[in-house]
Amino acid sequence: MARPAERHPANVDGDWYVDTRCIDCDASRQMAPTLIGCAGGQSVFIRQPETAEEHAAAWRAMLVCPTLSIGNLRQRRPPSPPFPFDEGDGVFRCGHNTRDSFGAHSYLIVREQGNLLIDGPRFTRELVEPIAARGGLSDVLLTHRDDIGDAARYAAQFGARVWIHHDDRSAAPFATDFITGIEFTPLREDLLALPVPGHTRGSTMYLLDGHILFTGDSLAWSPQHEWLIAFEDASWYSWPEQKRSLGRVADSPIRFDALFAGHGWSHRDNREQLNQQLQALVARM
Repeated sequence: MARPAERHPANVDGDWYVDTRCIDCDASRQMAPTLIGCAGGQSVFIRQPETAEEHAAAWRAMLVCPTLSIGNLRQRRPPSPPFPFDEGDGVFRCGHNTRDSFGAHSYLIVREQGNLLIDGPRFTRELVEPIAARGGLSDVLLTHRDDIGDAARYAAQFGARVWIHHDDRSAAPFATDFITGIEFTPLREDLLALPVPGHTRGSTMYLLDGHILFTGDSLAWSPQHEWLIAFEDASWYSWPEQKRSLGRVADSPIRFDALFAGHGWSHRDNREQLNQQLQALVARM
């Protein structure tokens, strides 16, 4: 829980606040960008919520925070569960981000062929129960070694297969299936694994239904610049290799109109526009 005694002094007056344990992962700011800003490398409330939707956004920000640094002085629990949060196309944001993944986002995909989990949120009854109610999990898809979170516990809970690239396998000894090499690999008829070494050696993106891309930490959207970005200062394996990897995707027939990032902002646009954005990013890299 957030600690009122450690309330950041830059918060505006009011019931909602962020304490000074914030690690500046940006996840909560992405949930409530008009309410939460940054002061001295930490998140703070720059405005108190007023409308019902703003209050809902504040609750989502609270339950996405990996350090549990967001608090409300009057209410300790939301009026209704904020997560899983429906993002459309059968994709739900899990919330409950973990500190050991530095606040990375994870996603639940609900579909008749079997539900998928992209990376690992914190293991909590608040997610286990709604996942069970939607039919459990058939597969857990790990984008890379950094964002595994509590994936092992979710896989054990639901008897799910676990996929990760072979080059990042040491981070997930519980994995059951491995992606190898750099070739784009079909895992199901509607699911394609795209190895993109760079951020880590085994970084992998996943393309669902031919148009929804889950990028892990390899690709994200910048609302500030209104273009696609990659994180050079967090390219743990090789920035030149990451450029080549994203270039292979940009030059391929693959097109996507929805991007869901592990770190950074998600985004939707038409397919050709996003391909042009990806081509431009590779050129900047």
